[in-house]
Amino acid sequence: MQLSDLNRFNEIVVQIHNNPDADAVGSGFAIYRYFKKTGKNVRLIYSGSNIIKKSNMLILISELDIPLEYVTELNKPELLITVDCQYGQGNVACFEAENIAMIDHHNTGKLSDSMAEIRSNYASASTICYAMLQSAGYDINADIPMATALYYGLYMDSDHFSEIGHPLERDMIDFLKYDKGLILKLKHANFNMDELVTAGEAITSTKYLERFRLAIVEAAPCDPNILGVIGDFIIQVDTVDISVTYNKCSGGYKISVRSCTAEITANELADYITKEVGSGGGHLDKAGGFINLDSFQEKYPSCSPESYLIKKIGEYYGGYDVIRYNDKEKDYGKLQKYRKKPGIFGYIKSTDLFGSGTECKIRTLDGDVLVRSGEDIYIMLGKSGEVYPIQKEIFDGKYTPLDAPFTGEYEYRPTVINVTEGKHCEILPKARQCLSNTDSAILARPLERYTKVFTKWNYDGYMVGDKGDMLCYTFGNEEDVYLTECSIFDDLYEKDEI
Repeated sequence: MQLSDLNRFNEIVVQIHNNPDADAVGSGFAIYRYFKKTGKNVRLIYSGSNIIKKSNMLILISELDIPLEYVTELNKPELLITVDCQYGQGNVACFEAENIAMIDHHNTGKLSDSMAEIRSNYASASTICYAMLQSAGYDINADIPMATALYYGLYMDSDHFSEIGHPLERDMIDFLKYDKGLILKLKHANFNMDELVTAGEAITSTKYLERFRLAIVEAAPCDPNILGVIGDFIIQVDTVDISVTYNKCSGGYKISVRSCTAEITANELADYITKEVGSGGGHLDKAGGFINLDSFQEKYPSCSPESYLIKKIGEYYGGYDVIRYNDKEKDYGKLQKYRKKPGIFGYIKSTDLFGSGTECKIRTLDGDVLVRSGEDIYIMLGKSGEVYPIQKEIFDGKYTPLDAPFTGEYEYRPTVINVTEGKHCEILPKARQCLSNTDSAILARPLERYTKVFTKWNYDGYMVGDKGDMLCYTFGNEEDVYLTECSIFDDLYEKDEI
């Protein structure tokens, strides 16, 4: 669904969920503001049993002059848009409307359609609204109140940006021009004394598993950001490498993960814990997630949240291997030789984007890759949307440059960022085609179980692969190690004889 799809309606009500948080208010305000600027008759409302009382929310609404109305009744509008919630769910009052649209990031099983934009891979509804506004050609930075509300919505719903995973959210943080003074004020008005008591009581009931150097903390229902505060405190204990804090919330359980060990990143553990029952992600040291109650009870009907966490984390700790690029391959005898099939790829010299010696971040769906631009560093664009750096020497052995521009469809258009200046540069407009050489060889074997690979390119922590994915080494250069998903390996390589 695009915002332009809704321009045919004139009487519009934007409804956010009961007991609104910063993301609901920020994203709802952005949609309200968009339709107000296009001349629509629009209102912004919420309902439920409680009116807003939290200090940070009252400050946000007052300082940005957000026209949010509390209602218990509503005359049937031409269009009702629920934002940061889905019509018919338990956390939003049900009002009749001639037409209903939805914008949300919560995973309830509903998919996007002509009247719904559901993106559960984003940390906030504010991110979805940011993307939709950009697609509509709306100049967000010309509207400082809107930019500020969206920034704060993402900040709060991602536990101070610790749970963001999509590159669009990293772009959003870099791009938005917001009221820094107001954001600073809001950051120091997040919690009240009751929430301080909640955090203290949770900390005193910490469960410690010495064999994993793991702390598990259950908190009473509270602002999700309290979980992050608890985790930040617990992870400072000298015998704790991992902390997982959780509480019951609307529709399931919210979790917050902290890590201070290189071999276990918080974002990966959050994803592992929530896989098949929710969603999770974030950063190396801070992450979070959500466990859907219906999915959890269906798969684990007799399991408590705490016993589930202990079970999953126990499986995780005992279920992976670690390979570093400078390690010797332990199963060399299992490696087989493969040659790359002929195919068209994209490439660009790093110096075509920024001057030699510039410290850069390659921003992709898989994370940010740090490189220093130079004549010896190229950037590759693969068939499945993958983007990665490659040394010129290896490129010359694997590919033949072609005199033609490279085009491709990508969920996220990859960019390179000048770390010093903060300047963004898109890769695709300058990318050229190259043909993979059939004499380009690798050694590879299937993974026997979940594996973490630390590459020489300083990815965000490490690459991860499941059983059956392929561990690959450039032939003649065992330090150039990487993983290829089993689903695309056969499309890229064919077996050869050593």
